[in-house]
Amino acid sequence: MSADTEIRPFRVDVPDEAIADLRRRIAAVRWPSKELVADRSQGVQLAAVQELARYWATQYDWRRCEAKLNALPQFTTQIDGVDIHFIHVKSKRADALPLIITHGWPGSVIELLEVIGPLTDPAAHGGRAEDAFDLVLPSLPGYGFSGEPAEVGWDPGRIARAWAVLMDRLGYTRYVAQGGDQGAGVTDAMGRQAPAGLAGIHLNFLRDALAGNPPSAETSAEPSAEERAALDAIATFKTRGFGYFLEQGTRPQTIGYALLDSPVAQAAWMLDHDTDSYYKIARAFVDGQPSGGLTRDHILDNITVYWLTGTGASAARSYWEGGRAQALAAGQARPEVKLPVGFTTFPDEIFRAPRSWVEKTYPNVTYFHEAARGGHFAAWEEPELFATEIRAAFTSLR
Repeated sequence: MSADTEIRPFRVDVPDEAIADLRRRIAAVRWPSKELVADRSQGVQLAAVQELARYWATQYDWRRCEAKLNALPQFTTQIDGVDIHFIHVKSKRADALPLIITHGWPGSVIELLEVIGPLTDPAAHGGRAEDAFDLVLPSLPGYGFSGEPAEVGWDPGRIARAWAVLMDRLGYTRYVAQGGDQGAGVTDAMGRQAPAGLAGIHLNFLRDALAGNPPSAETSAEPSAEERAALDAIATFKTRGFGYFLEQGTRPQTIGYALLDSPVAQAAWMLDHDTDSYYKIARAFVDGQPSGGLTRDHILDNITVYWLTGTGASAARSYWEGGRAQALAAGQARPEVKLPVGFTTFPDEIFRAPRSWVEKTYPNVTYFHEAARGGHFAAWEEPELFATEIRAAFTSLR
């Protein structure tokens, strides 16, 4: 294997000084006054961030997270000029189905760690042994331990092509892909590109509808109850919770100065994603009542990865790249996704994607299910349930 295609082992090794600097910066934060409302309508609430900061500076143990990551097979490889970090966990079964899962923002590979066991060893988690996967969990370019792109153009389509190169480089001739949030955009692009070897995809977020593309734009004059609820939820998000999306989509460099200078600013910015996730995370810190895997330590593992790698600005640029790609492609017909598509809608998502919208977007839906629990960060919050959905979605492709 040449130097350009070499797959190199990777370990996380954060200097003690970086952790000490993090704590000093948290201690030196200048707090704003308390919000003037009783909810999150003015943004992330002071009590939640202050408790997060207190725990982060005095009780949180980064070395625990570092050890957990280093216990997993981690690698980097250069693709299209960018070093891509990925976790690669193989099942003990020779007939395991290779699966690449793409995380989103403000997530990272951290949000996927708890699904590794249920997917690579389903028999140990209430599933069938024959439903095992070989897992590839890459860090998006500009996120976490992957390198930062040095040029524009790393939109979901380019990342999708890089993932096809990665799977080929790992020797996989037949595989499936999954994604939510930003990862849904990448996985959708993979489905439209249909690289050799890709047998099907699964999504848990319908990015087209949020972007105002069909199918939501084609909803009939008399939408169903499910379609109306989704339209209302999208409207609420875009009028009351769209701040981070608009800023990162138009001015990621501007917010980047705060994200790289203040860990508290980084944390608050990442918490301000969607209403359901925010309140679940806030309860974990303020009330000590986590929702599933959204625990204080898991949340801070993810935030700390952003801080220690200094990727707040480069990760934010992925929204700018996505918006730029969409503008450049305006008016052009997109390739149809002809591959089998599975979709799971989680009840506390930003909006519940109606089956009618999913089927308008993807003509070959082979699996659709409405999960009982979980929100936008489904793999993080409900890893066992998420894994059950993935196993069910791809059963027909084995």
